[in-house]
Order: sequence, then structure tokens, then C-alpha cells
Amino acid sequence: MDSAFFSDLLASIAERGRAVLKLSPWPRDVENRAASLAEMCRALLSGRGEASGVALASEILGRYRTLGGDDKAAFFRALAEDFGPDRDRIESAVARWTATGGEAAAADVHYASEPRRQELFRRLNRGPGGTSALVALRADLIEAMRADRGLAVLDRDFVHLFNSWFNRGFLVLRRIDWSSPAAILEKIIRYEAVHEIRGWDDLRRRIDSVDRRCYAFFHPALVDEPLIFVEVALTLEPPAAIAPLLAERRAHLAPDKARAATFYSISNCQKGLAGVSFGNFLIKQVLEEIRRELPKIETFVTLSPVPDFRAWVESCDDPAVEKLVKTVRDGALDGEWAERPESAAGMSKALEALAATYFLKARRADGRVVDSVARFHLGNGARLERINPMGDLSEKGLAESFGVMVNYQYDLAEIERNHEAFANQGVVAASGPVKKLSPAVKARAPAPALPAPSA
Repeated sequence: MDSAFFSDLLASIAERGRAVLKLSPWPRDVENRAASLAEMCRALLSGRGEASGVALASEILGRYRTLGGDDKAAFFRALAEDFGPDRDRIESAVARWTATGGEAAAADVHYASEPRRQELFRRLNRGPGGTSALVALRADLIEAMRADRGLAVLDRDFVHLFNSWFNRGFLVLRRIDWSSPAAILEKIIRYEAVHEIRGWDDLRRRIDSVDRRCYAFFHPALVDEPLIFVEVALTLEPPAAIAPLLAERRAHLAPDKARAATFYSISNCQKGLAGVSFGNFLIKQVLEEIRRELPKIETFVTLSPVPDFRAWVESCDDPAVEKLVKTVRDGALDGEWAERPESAAGMSKALEALAATYFLKARRADGRVVDSVARFHLGNGARLERINPMGDLSEKGLAESFGVMVNYQYDLAEIERNHEAFANQGVVAASGPVKKLSPAVKARAPAPALPAPSA
């Protein structure tokens, strides 16, 4: 049964269900709309037949889309405050478990403690286009949380459910090329978040050249709607700068001559799925796809931005790198430093040393690595291989990182060990040359071996 047939079936069920529903008119008074929608949600939870339930879910989602920003925020507050766990049910379940301590009683506690919101979302998901509508709803919720952190309890329920609904087992990897549907190609242009795609010609260079690849994850419930995609360049060696990869006029490399595959852009497409991890699965599956297609490629690297680096430098007060910070800050005042060899050489040396310190020593208040892209790749088991001080001299690259980019290498023999060391001990896997760059990082002993699992 394909997704189009299933969607048509749900729409048909919803249409029949409307015939047996007696829905109150949508209030003309805008102030009452959020309350009216919350009341419909209570009705949906009260237990109805299949057709009427699907119809009511469809009506709720349709009416939600007509709400303004303030009404959506009021609706979210109602969901957060009035659709939590049933206190009486929890207390009863806990009392049974305390008395018996049995497995069945423990299961009752588990189910009783689930917020009613989660069952509401499951029932809303049964409506036509329900999954897509709920993803869009959560995108609105993320915006609303900027002003009301009390809505975080509602967001946790979405993350919990979405991690199940968008489990790796449901995702489908598809290669994107010039023969892909135009609707998907338009979305690739729109969703590209790292290096802007400047129209159809630029897109074609990125996905239709013999030495370029693009892959995306899709979910059966979101027809022709990519969740995340990655752009890959096939090269002779790991690149140190992005401009040559994106150049309009460049020499194309025959795939059988390539020895490196470079992941140079990874873009999440659905704001409503923030916090649901796809990227680690995507990179590793694409890596396997390329290995099967081109077995001569043995080097898999990224050419990654360092989006938080400039902000860190401008606020850095570490005395060990004080002179380097001053060199970079003073140099940045000269907007043309990258165009003069003598200025570029001094800045490059200082940027390399500062970037090494940034990755190897700098930490957030919670002890995690500062850079968001670094947390992603290091958490996937990659190694910080090389710092490229002149990697991205675009306006955006200079504004975010003084032009610095880095290569993370995915070495299949080390991925799991690197991941475990980073996740459990916060150890940043880095190449020898990178470790030697920072004056603020003393030579460290090798990380202790992880304990063997107990029998």
C-alpha cells in the first residue's frame, strides 16, 4: 500500500466521519478560538469511532492552521497545562505497585504517567496529512517557546514521539539527481542551509556533475519532503577550501579517478524535527553507498564550517592565547587582509593555533565542546583532521569564523572508538598536526582504555 493510496483512504474515512459529527461552529470571537480547539481535543480523547475520530482529528488540524500567533500560543499553553498525566490514575497505579511490586503493576505505573498529550498527538496523527501537520505544529511551538519556556513540557512530548515515528527503520535513502521530481529539487534549493544554491544552474552543477552526489532521507508519511540531505564532492584529496568546489567553471574529475569523498554540506529540512537525529545515520549510510559504487575511494572527510568560532574569539580571555587573539582581532579590522600574502600568512598562523585551542580546550558551561558542528561530527566518531584557515572567504564565512573551515575524517576503523571516547569522556579525536598547533593545550597522555563490559 503506497502513501498516496493511504492518504486517500484517510481522507475518505474523514469525509464519512464528518457526517456523524456534530461540530460547533468556529467562534467568530477570535479570543475564544484556542479554548474551542482545546475542547475539541478533549472530545477527540474521550473515545470515538474510527471514522468520526479521523474526521475530528482532521478538523482540529485544519482549524489550528487558521489561528494567529497569539492564539497558537494560547492553544499550546492549554495543551501544556490541561493535558498532562492523570494524577488520580498515577496515584492508584503507584499504590498497586507498592503493594505488589509485580511487573504488571510496574507497567501500569509507566502507562499511567504518560501525559494525555501523547495520546492526543497519536490520534491527531491519524487524520489525513497528520504527520506533516504535527511537524509543522511543532515548528510553531519552537517559536512560541522563545517567549514561554513553560511550553518545554509540551515540546518534550513531541520529541519523544517523533524519535519513534522517525526511527531510522522508517527512513528511506534516495539519491537526488537531475531526474528527481521538480518539487524535490525546488526544496533542495530552498532548504540548503550551509552554502546557498544560487538557482537552477548552480543546483545542476552540484547534483548532476559526474563528480558530485546528493542524498536525502525521506519518510513514508511525508511524500516528496526531504528530512535531511548531504552534498558530496568526489576529489583526488581532501579539499582545504570551499570556493573551488562550488566554482562555476572547474575541471570535472572522472569518478574512477577519485580517491576522496568530501561531505561539504549537510542541511536539515524540517524545523519541526529539530532535536531528532538523522545526520549520523545519513553520513554512515551514504559512506557505504559510495564505497559500494566506487570501491577505490578510501578517504571520507568533511569540509565543515566553524559557525561559533568568531564569537568565541571575540569573547576569549584565556591568557595562554592572549597574543593570538589580539593578532586576529587587529587583523580582522582590515577587511582586505586575505588579499595580501603578508597579512594572510600571519592571520592564517594565528587562526590555526586559535582554532586548535577552540576545539581541544574550549568548553561550554555544561562541559561540552563549544562548536555545534564539531559536536555533531565528533559525536559520530569522526576525527578532527585538519584546520583550514582560508577555507571560506565569503562574507558569511568571514563573519562566522574569520574564514576558518575544518576537515573531519571518518575512518571506519576508528569511528566507534572515537564515538565512545567522546560520548563517555569528552575526548576530542584529533590528528597529530592539529594537537601540535595550540599553545594552550599541553601534551596529553593517551586516553585510558574503556573498561571491558562485565559478564
